[in-house]
Amino acid sequence: MKNYTSINDIDNINTWIKEAREIKANPFANIDLGKNKTLGLLFFNSSLRTRLSTQKAALNLGMNPIVMNVSGDAWGIEFGDGTIMNGNTAEHIKEAAAVISQYCDVIAVRAFPSLTDKEKDESEQVLKSFVKFASVPIVSMESATGHPLQGFTDAITIAENSTKKRPKVVLSWAPHIKALPHAVANSFTQAMQKMDVEFVITNPEGYNLSKEITKNTPIIHNQEEALKNADFVYTKNWSSYDDYGKVLNTDPNWMITKQKLGTAKFMHCLPVRRNLIVEDAVLDSEASLVIEQSNNRTFAAQLVLSKILKEL
Repeated sequence: MKNYTSINDIDNINTWIKEAREIKANPFANIDLGKNKTLGLLFFNSSLRTRLSTQKAALNLGMNPIVMNVSGDAWGIEFGDGTIMNGNTAEHIKEAAAVISQYCDVIAVRAFPSLTDKEKDESEQVLKSFVKFASVPIVSMESATGHPLQGFTDAITIAENSTKKRPKVVLSWAPHIKALPHAVANSFTQAMQKMDVEFVITNPEGYNLSKEITKNTPIIHNQEEALKNADFVYTKNWSSYDDYGKVLNTDPNWMITKQKLGTAKFMHCLPVRRNLIVEDAVLDSEASLVIEQSNNRTFAAQLVLSKILKEL
């Protein structure tokens, strides 16, 4: 595998889940695979789980991780083609990617959308520029429209905790105080479409995800109806896609409660705002899988890095 920038880079999700669980059972089995190899972790945005889990995954493989907070530690990078650089940016991605490629054997990049320019965000300018101009493999640690490490992590977590052959999985929108990206919801949707699950999405009117993502997945605007007989409830906020980046609804009745959850397991990528997205009674219960999800981030990243390293 050359790059990992989308859930669609997974050829067989069931095989990948099996391999990730084997890594989880013996995380240091391939400690020499990354010997004398360097992983560059470039963060254009803040991170806790993604940063630590990907760095941990690299260490488990014997790699040397280098972490840079690009927005604060580096020259401003210009991504436009043919731009006259007489503004705030001092270095072009063409040089930056080429230089970083000399220092690192694999580059992992994290960048968020603007949520103001749909066309620009969907062009994935930052991520695709690194793919284009770097001479080493690229891993997405979240981009403007996707979070493939998180989506794969969520698939692992559901497989580990499912007691049914074909569980019902519900992705539910929840209220938030600000506009949030679609990346996590997009990649989770794509991951579930690859698995043998009964998958539905529930969100208020005006909050449907891109049709390019949801495809034939049922979308139910009545949350109570959607949650009936659910085995897993994955909760996440996202801003409007059609009225791009806007907050159209802050209805607190969409918060996940213990009563709504029923016998289902609760999932969230974290960080989560307590008693806004989900009530304490859910997060503090045995039904919550959020800490286990976070742990699985390491093994998802470790499998991705392993597959890339084997091709170097």
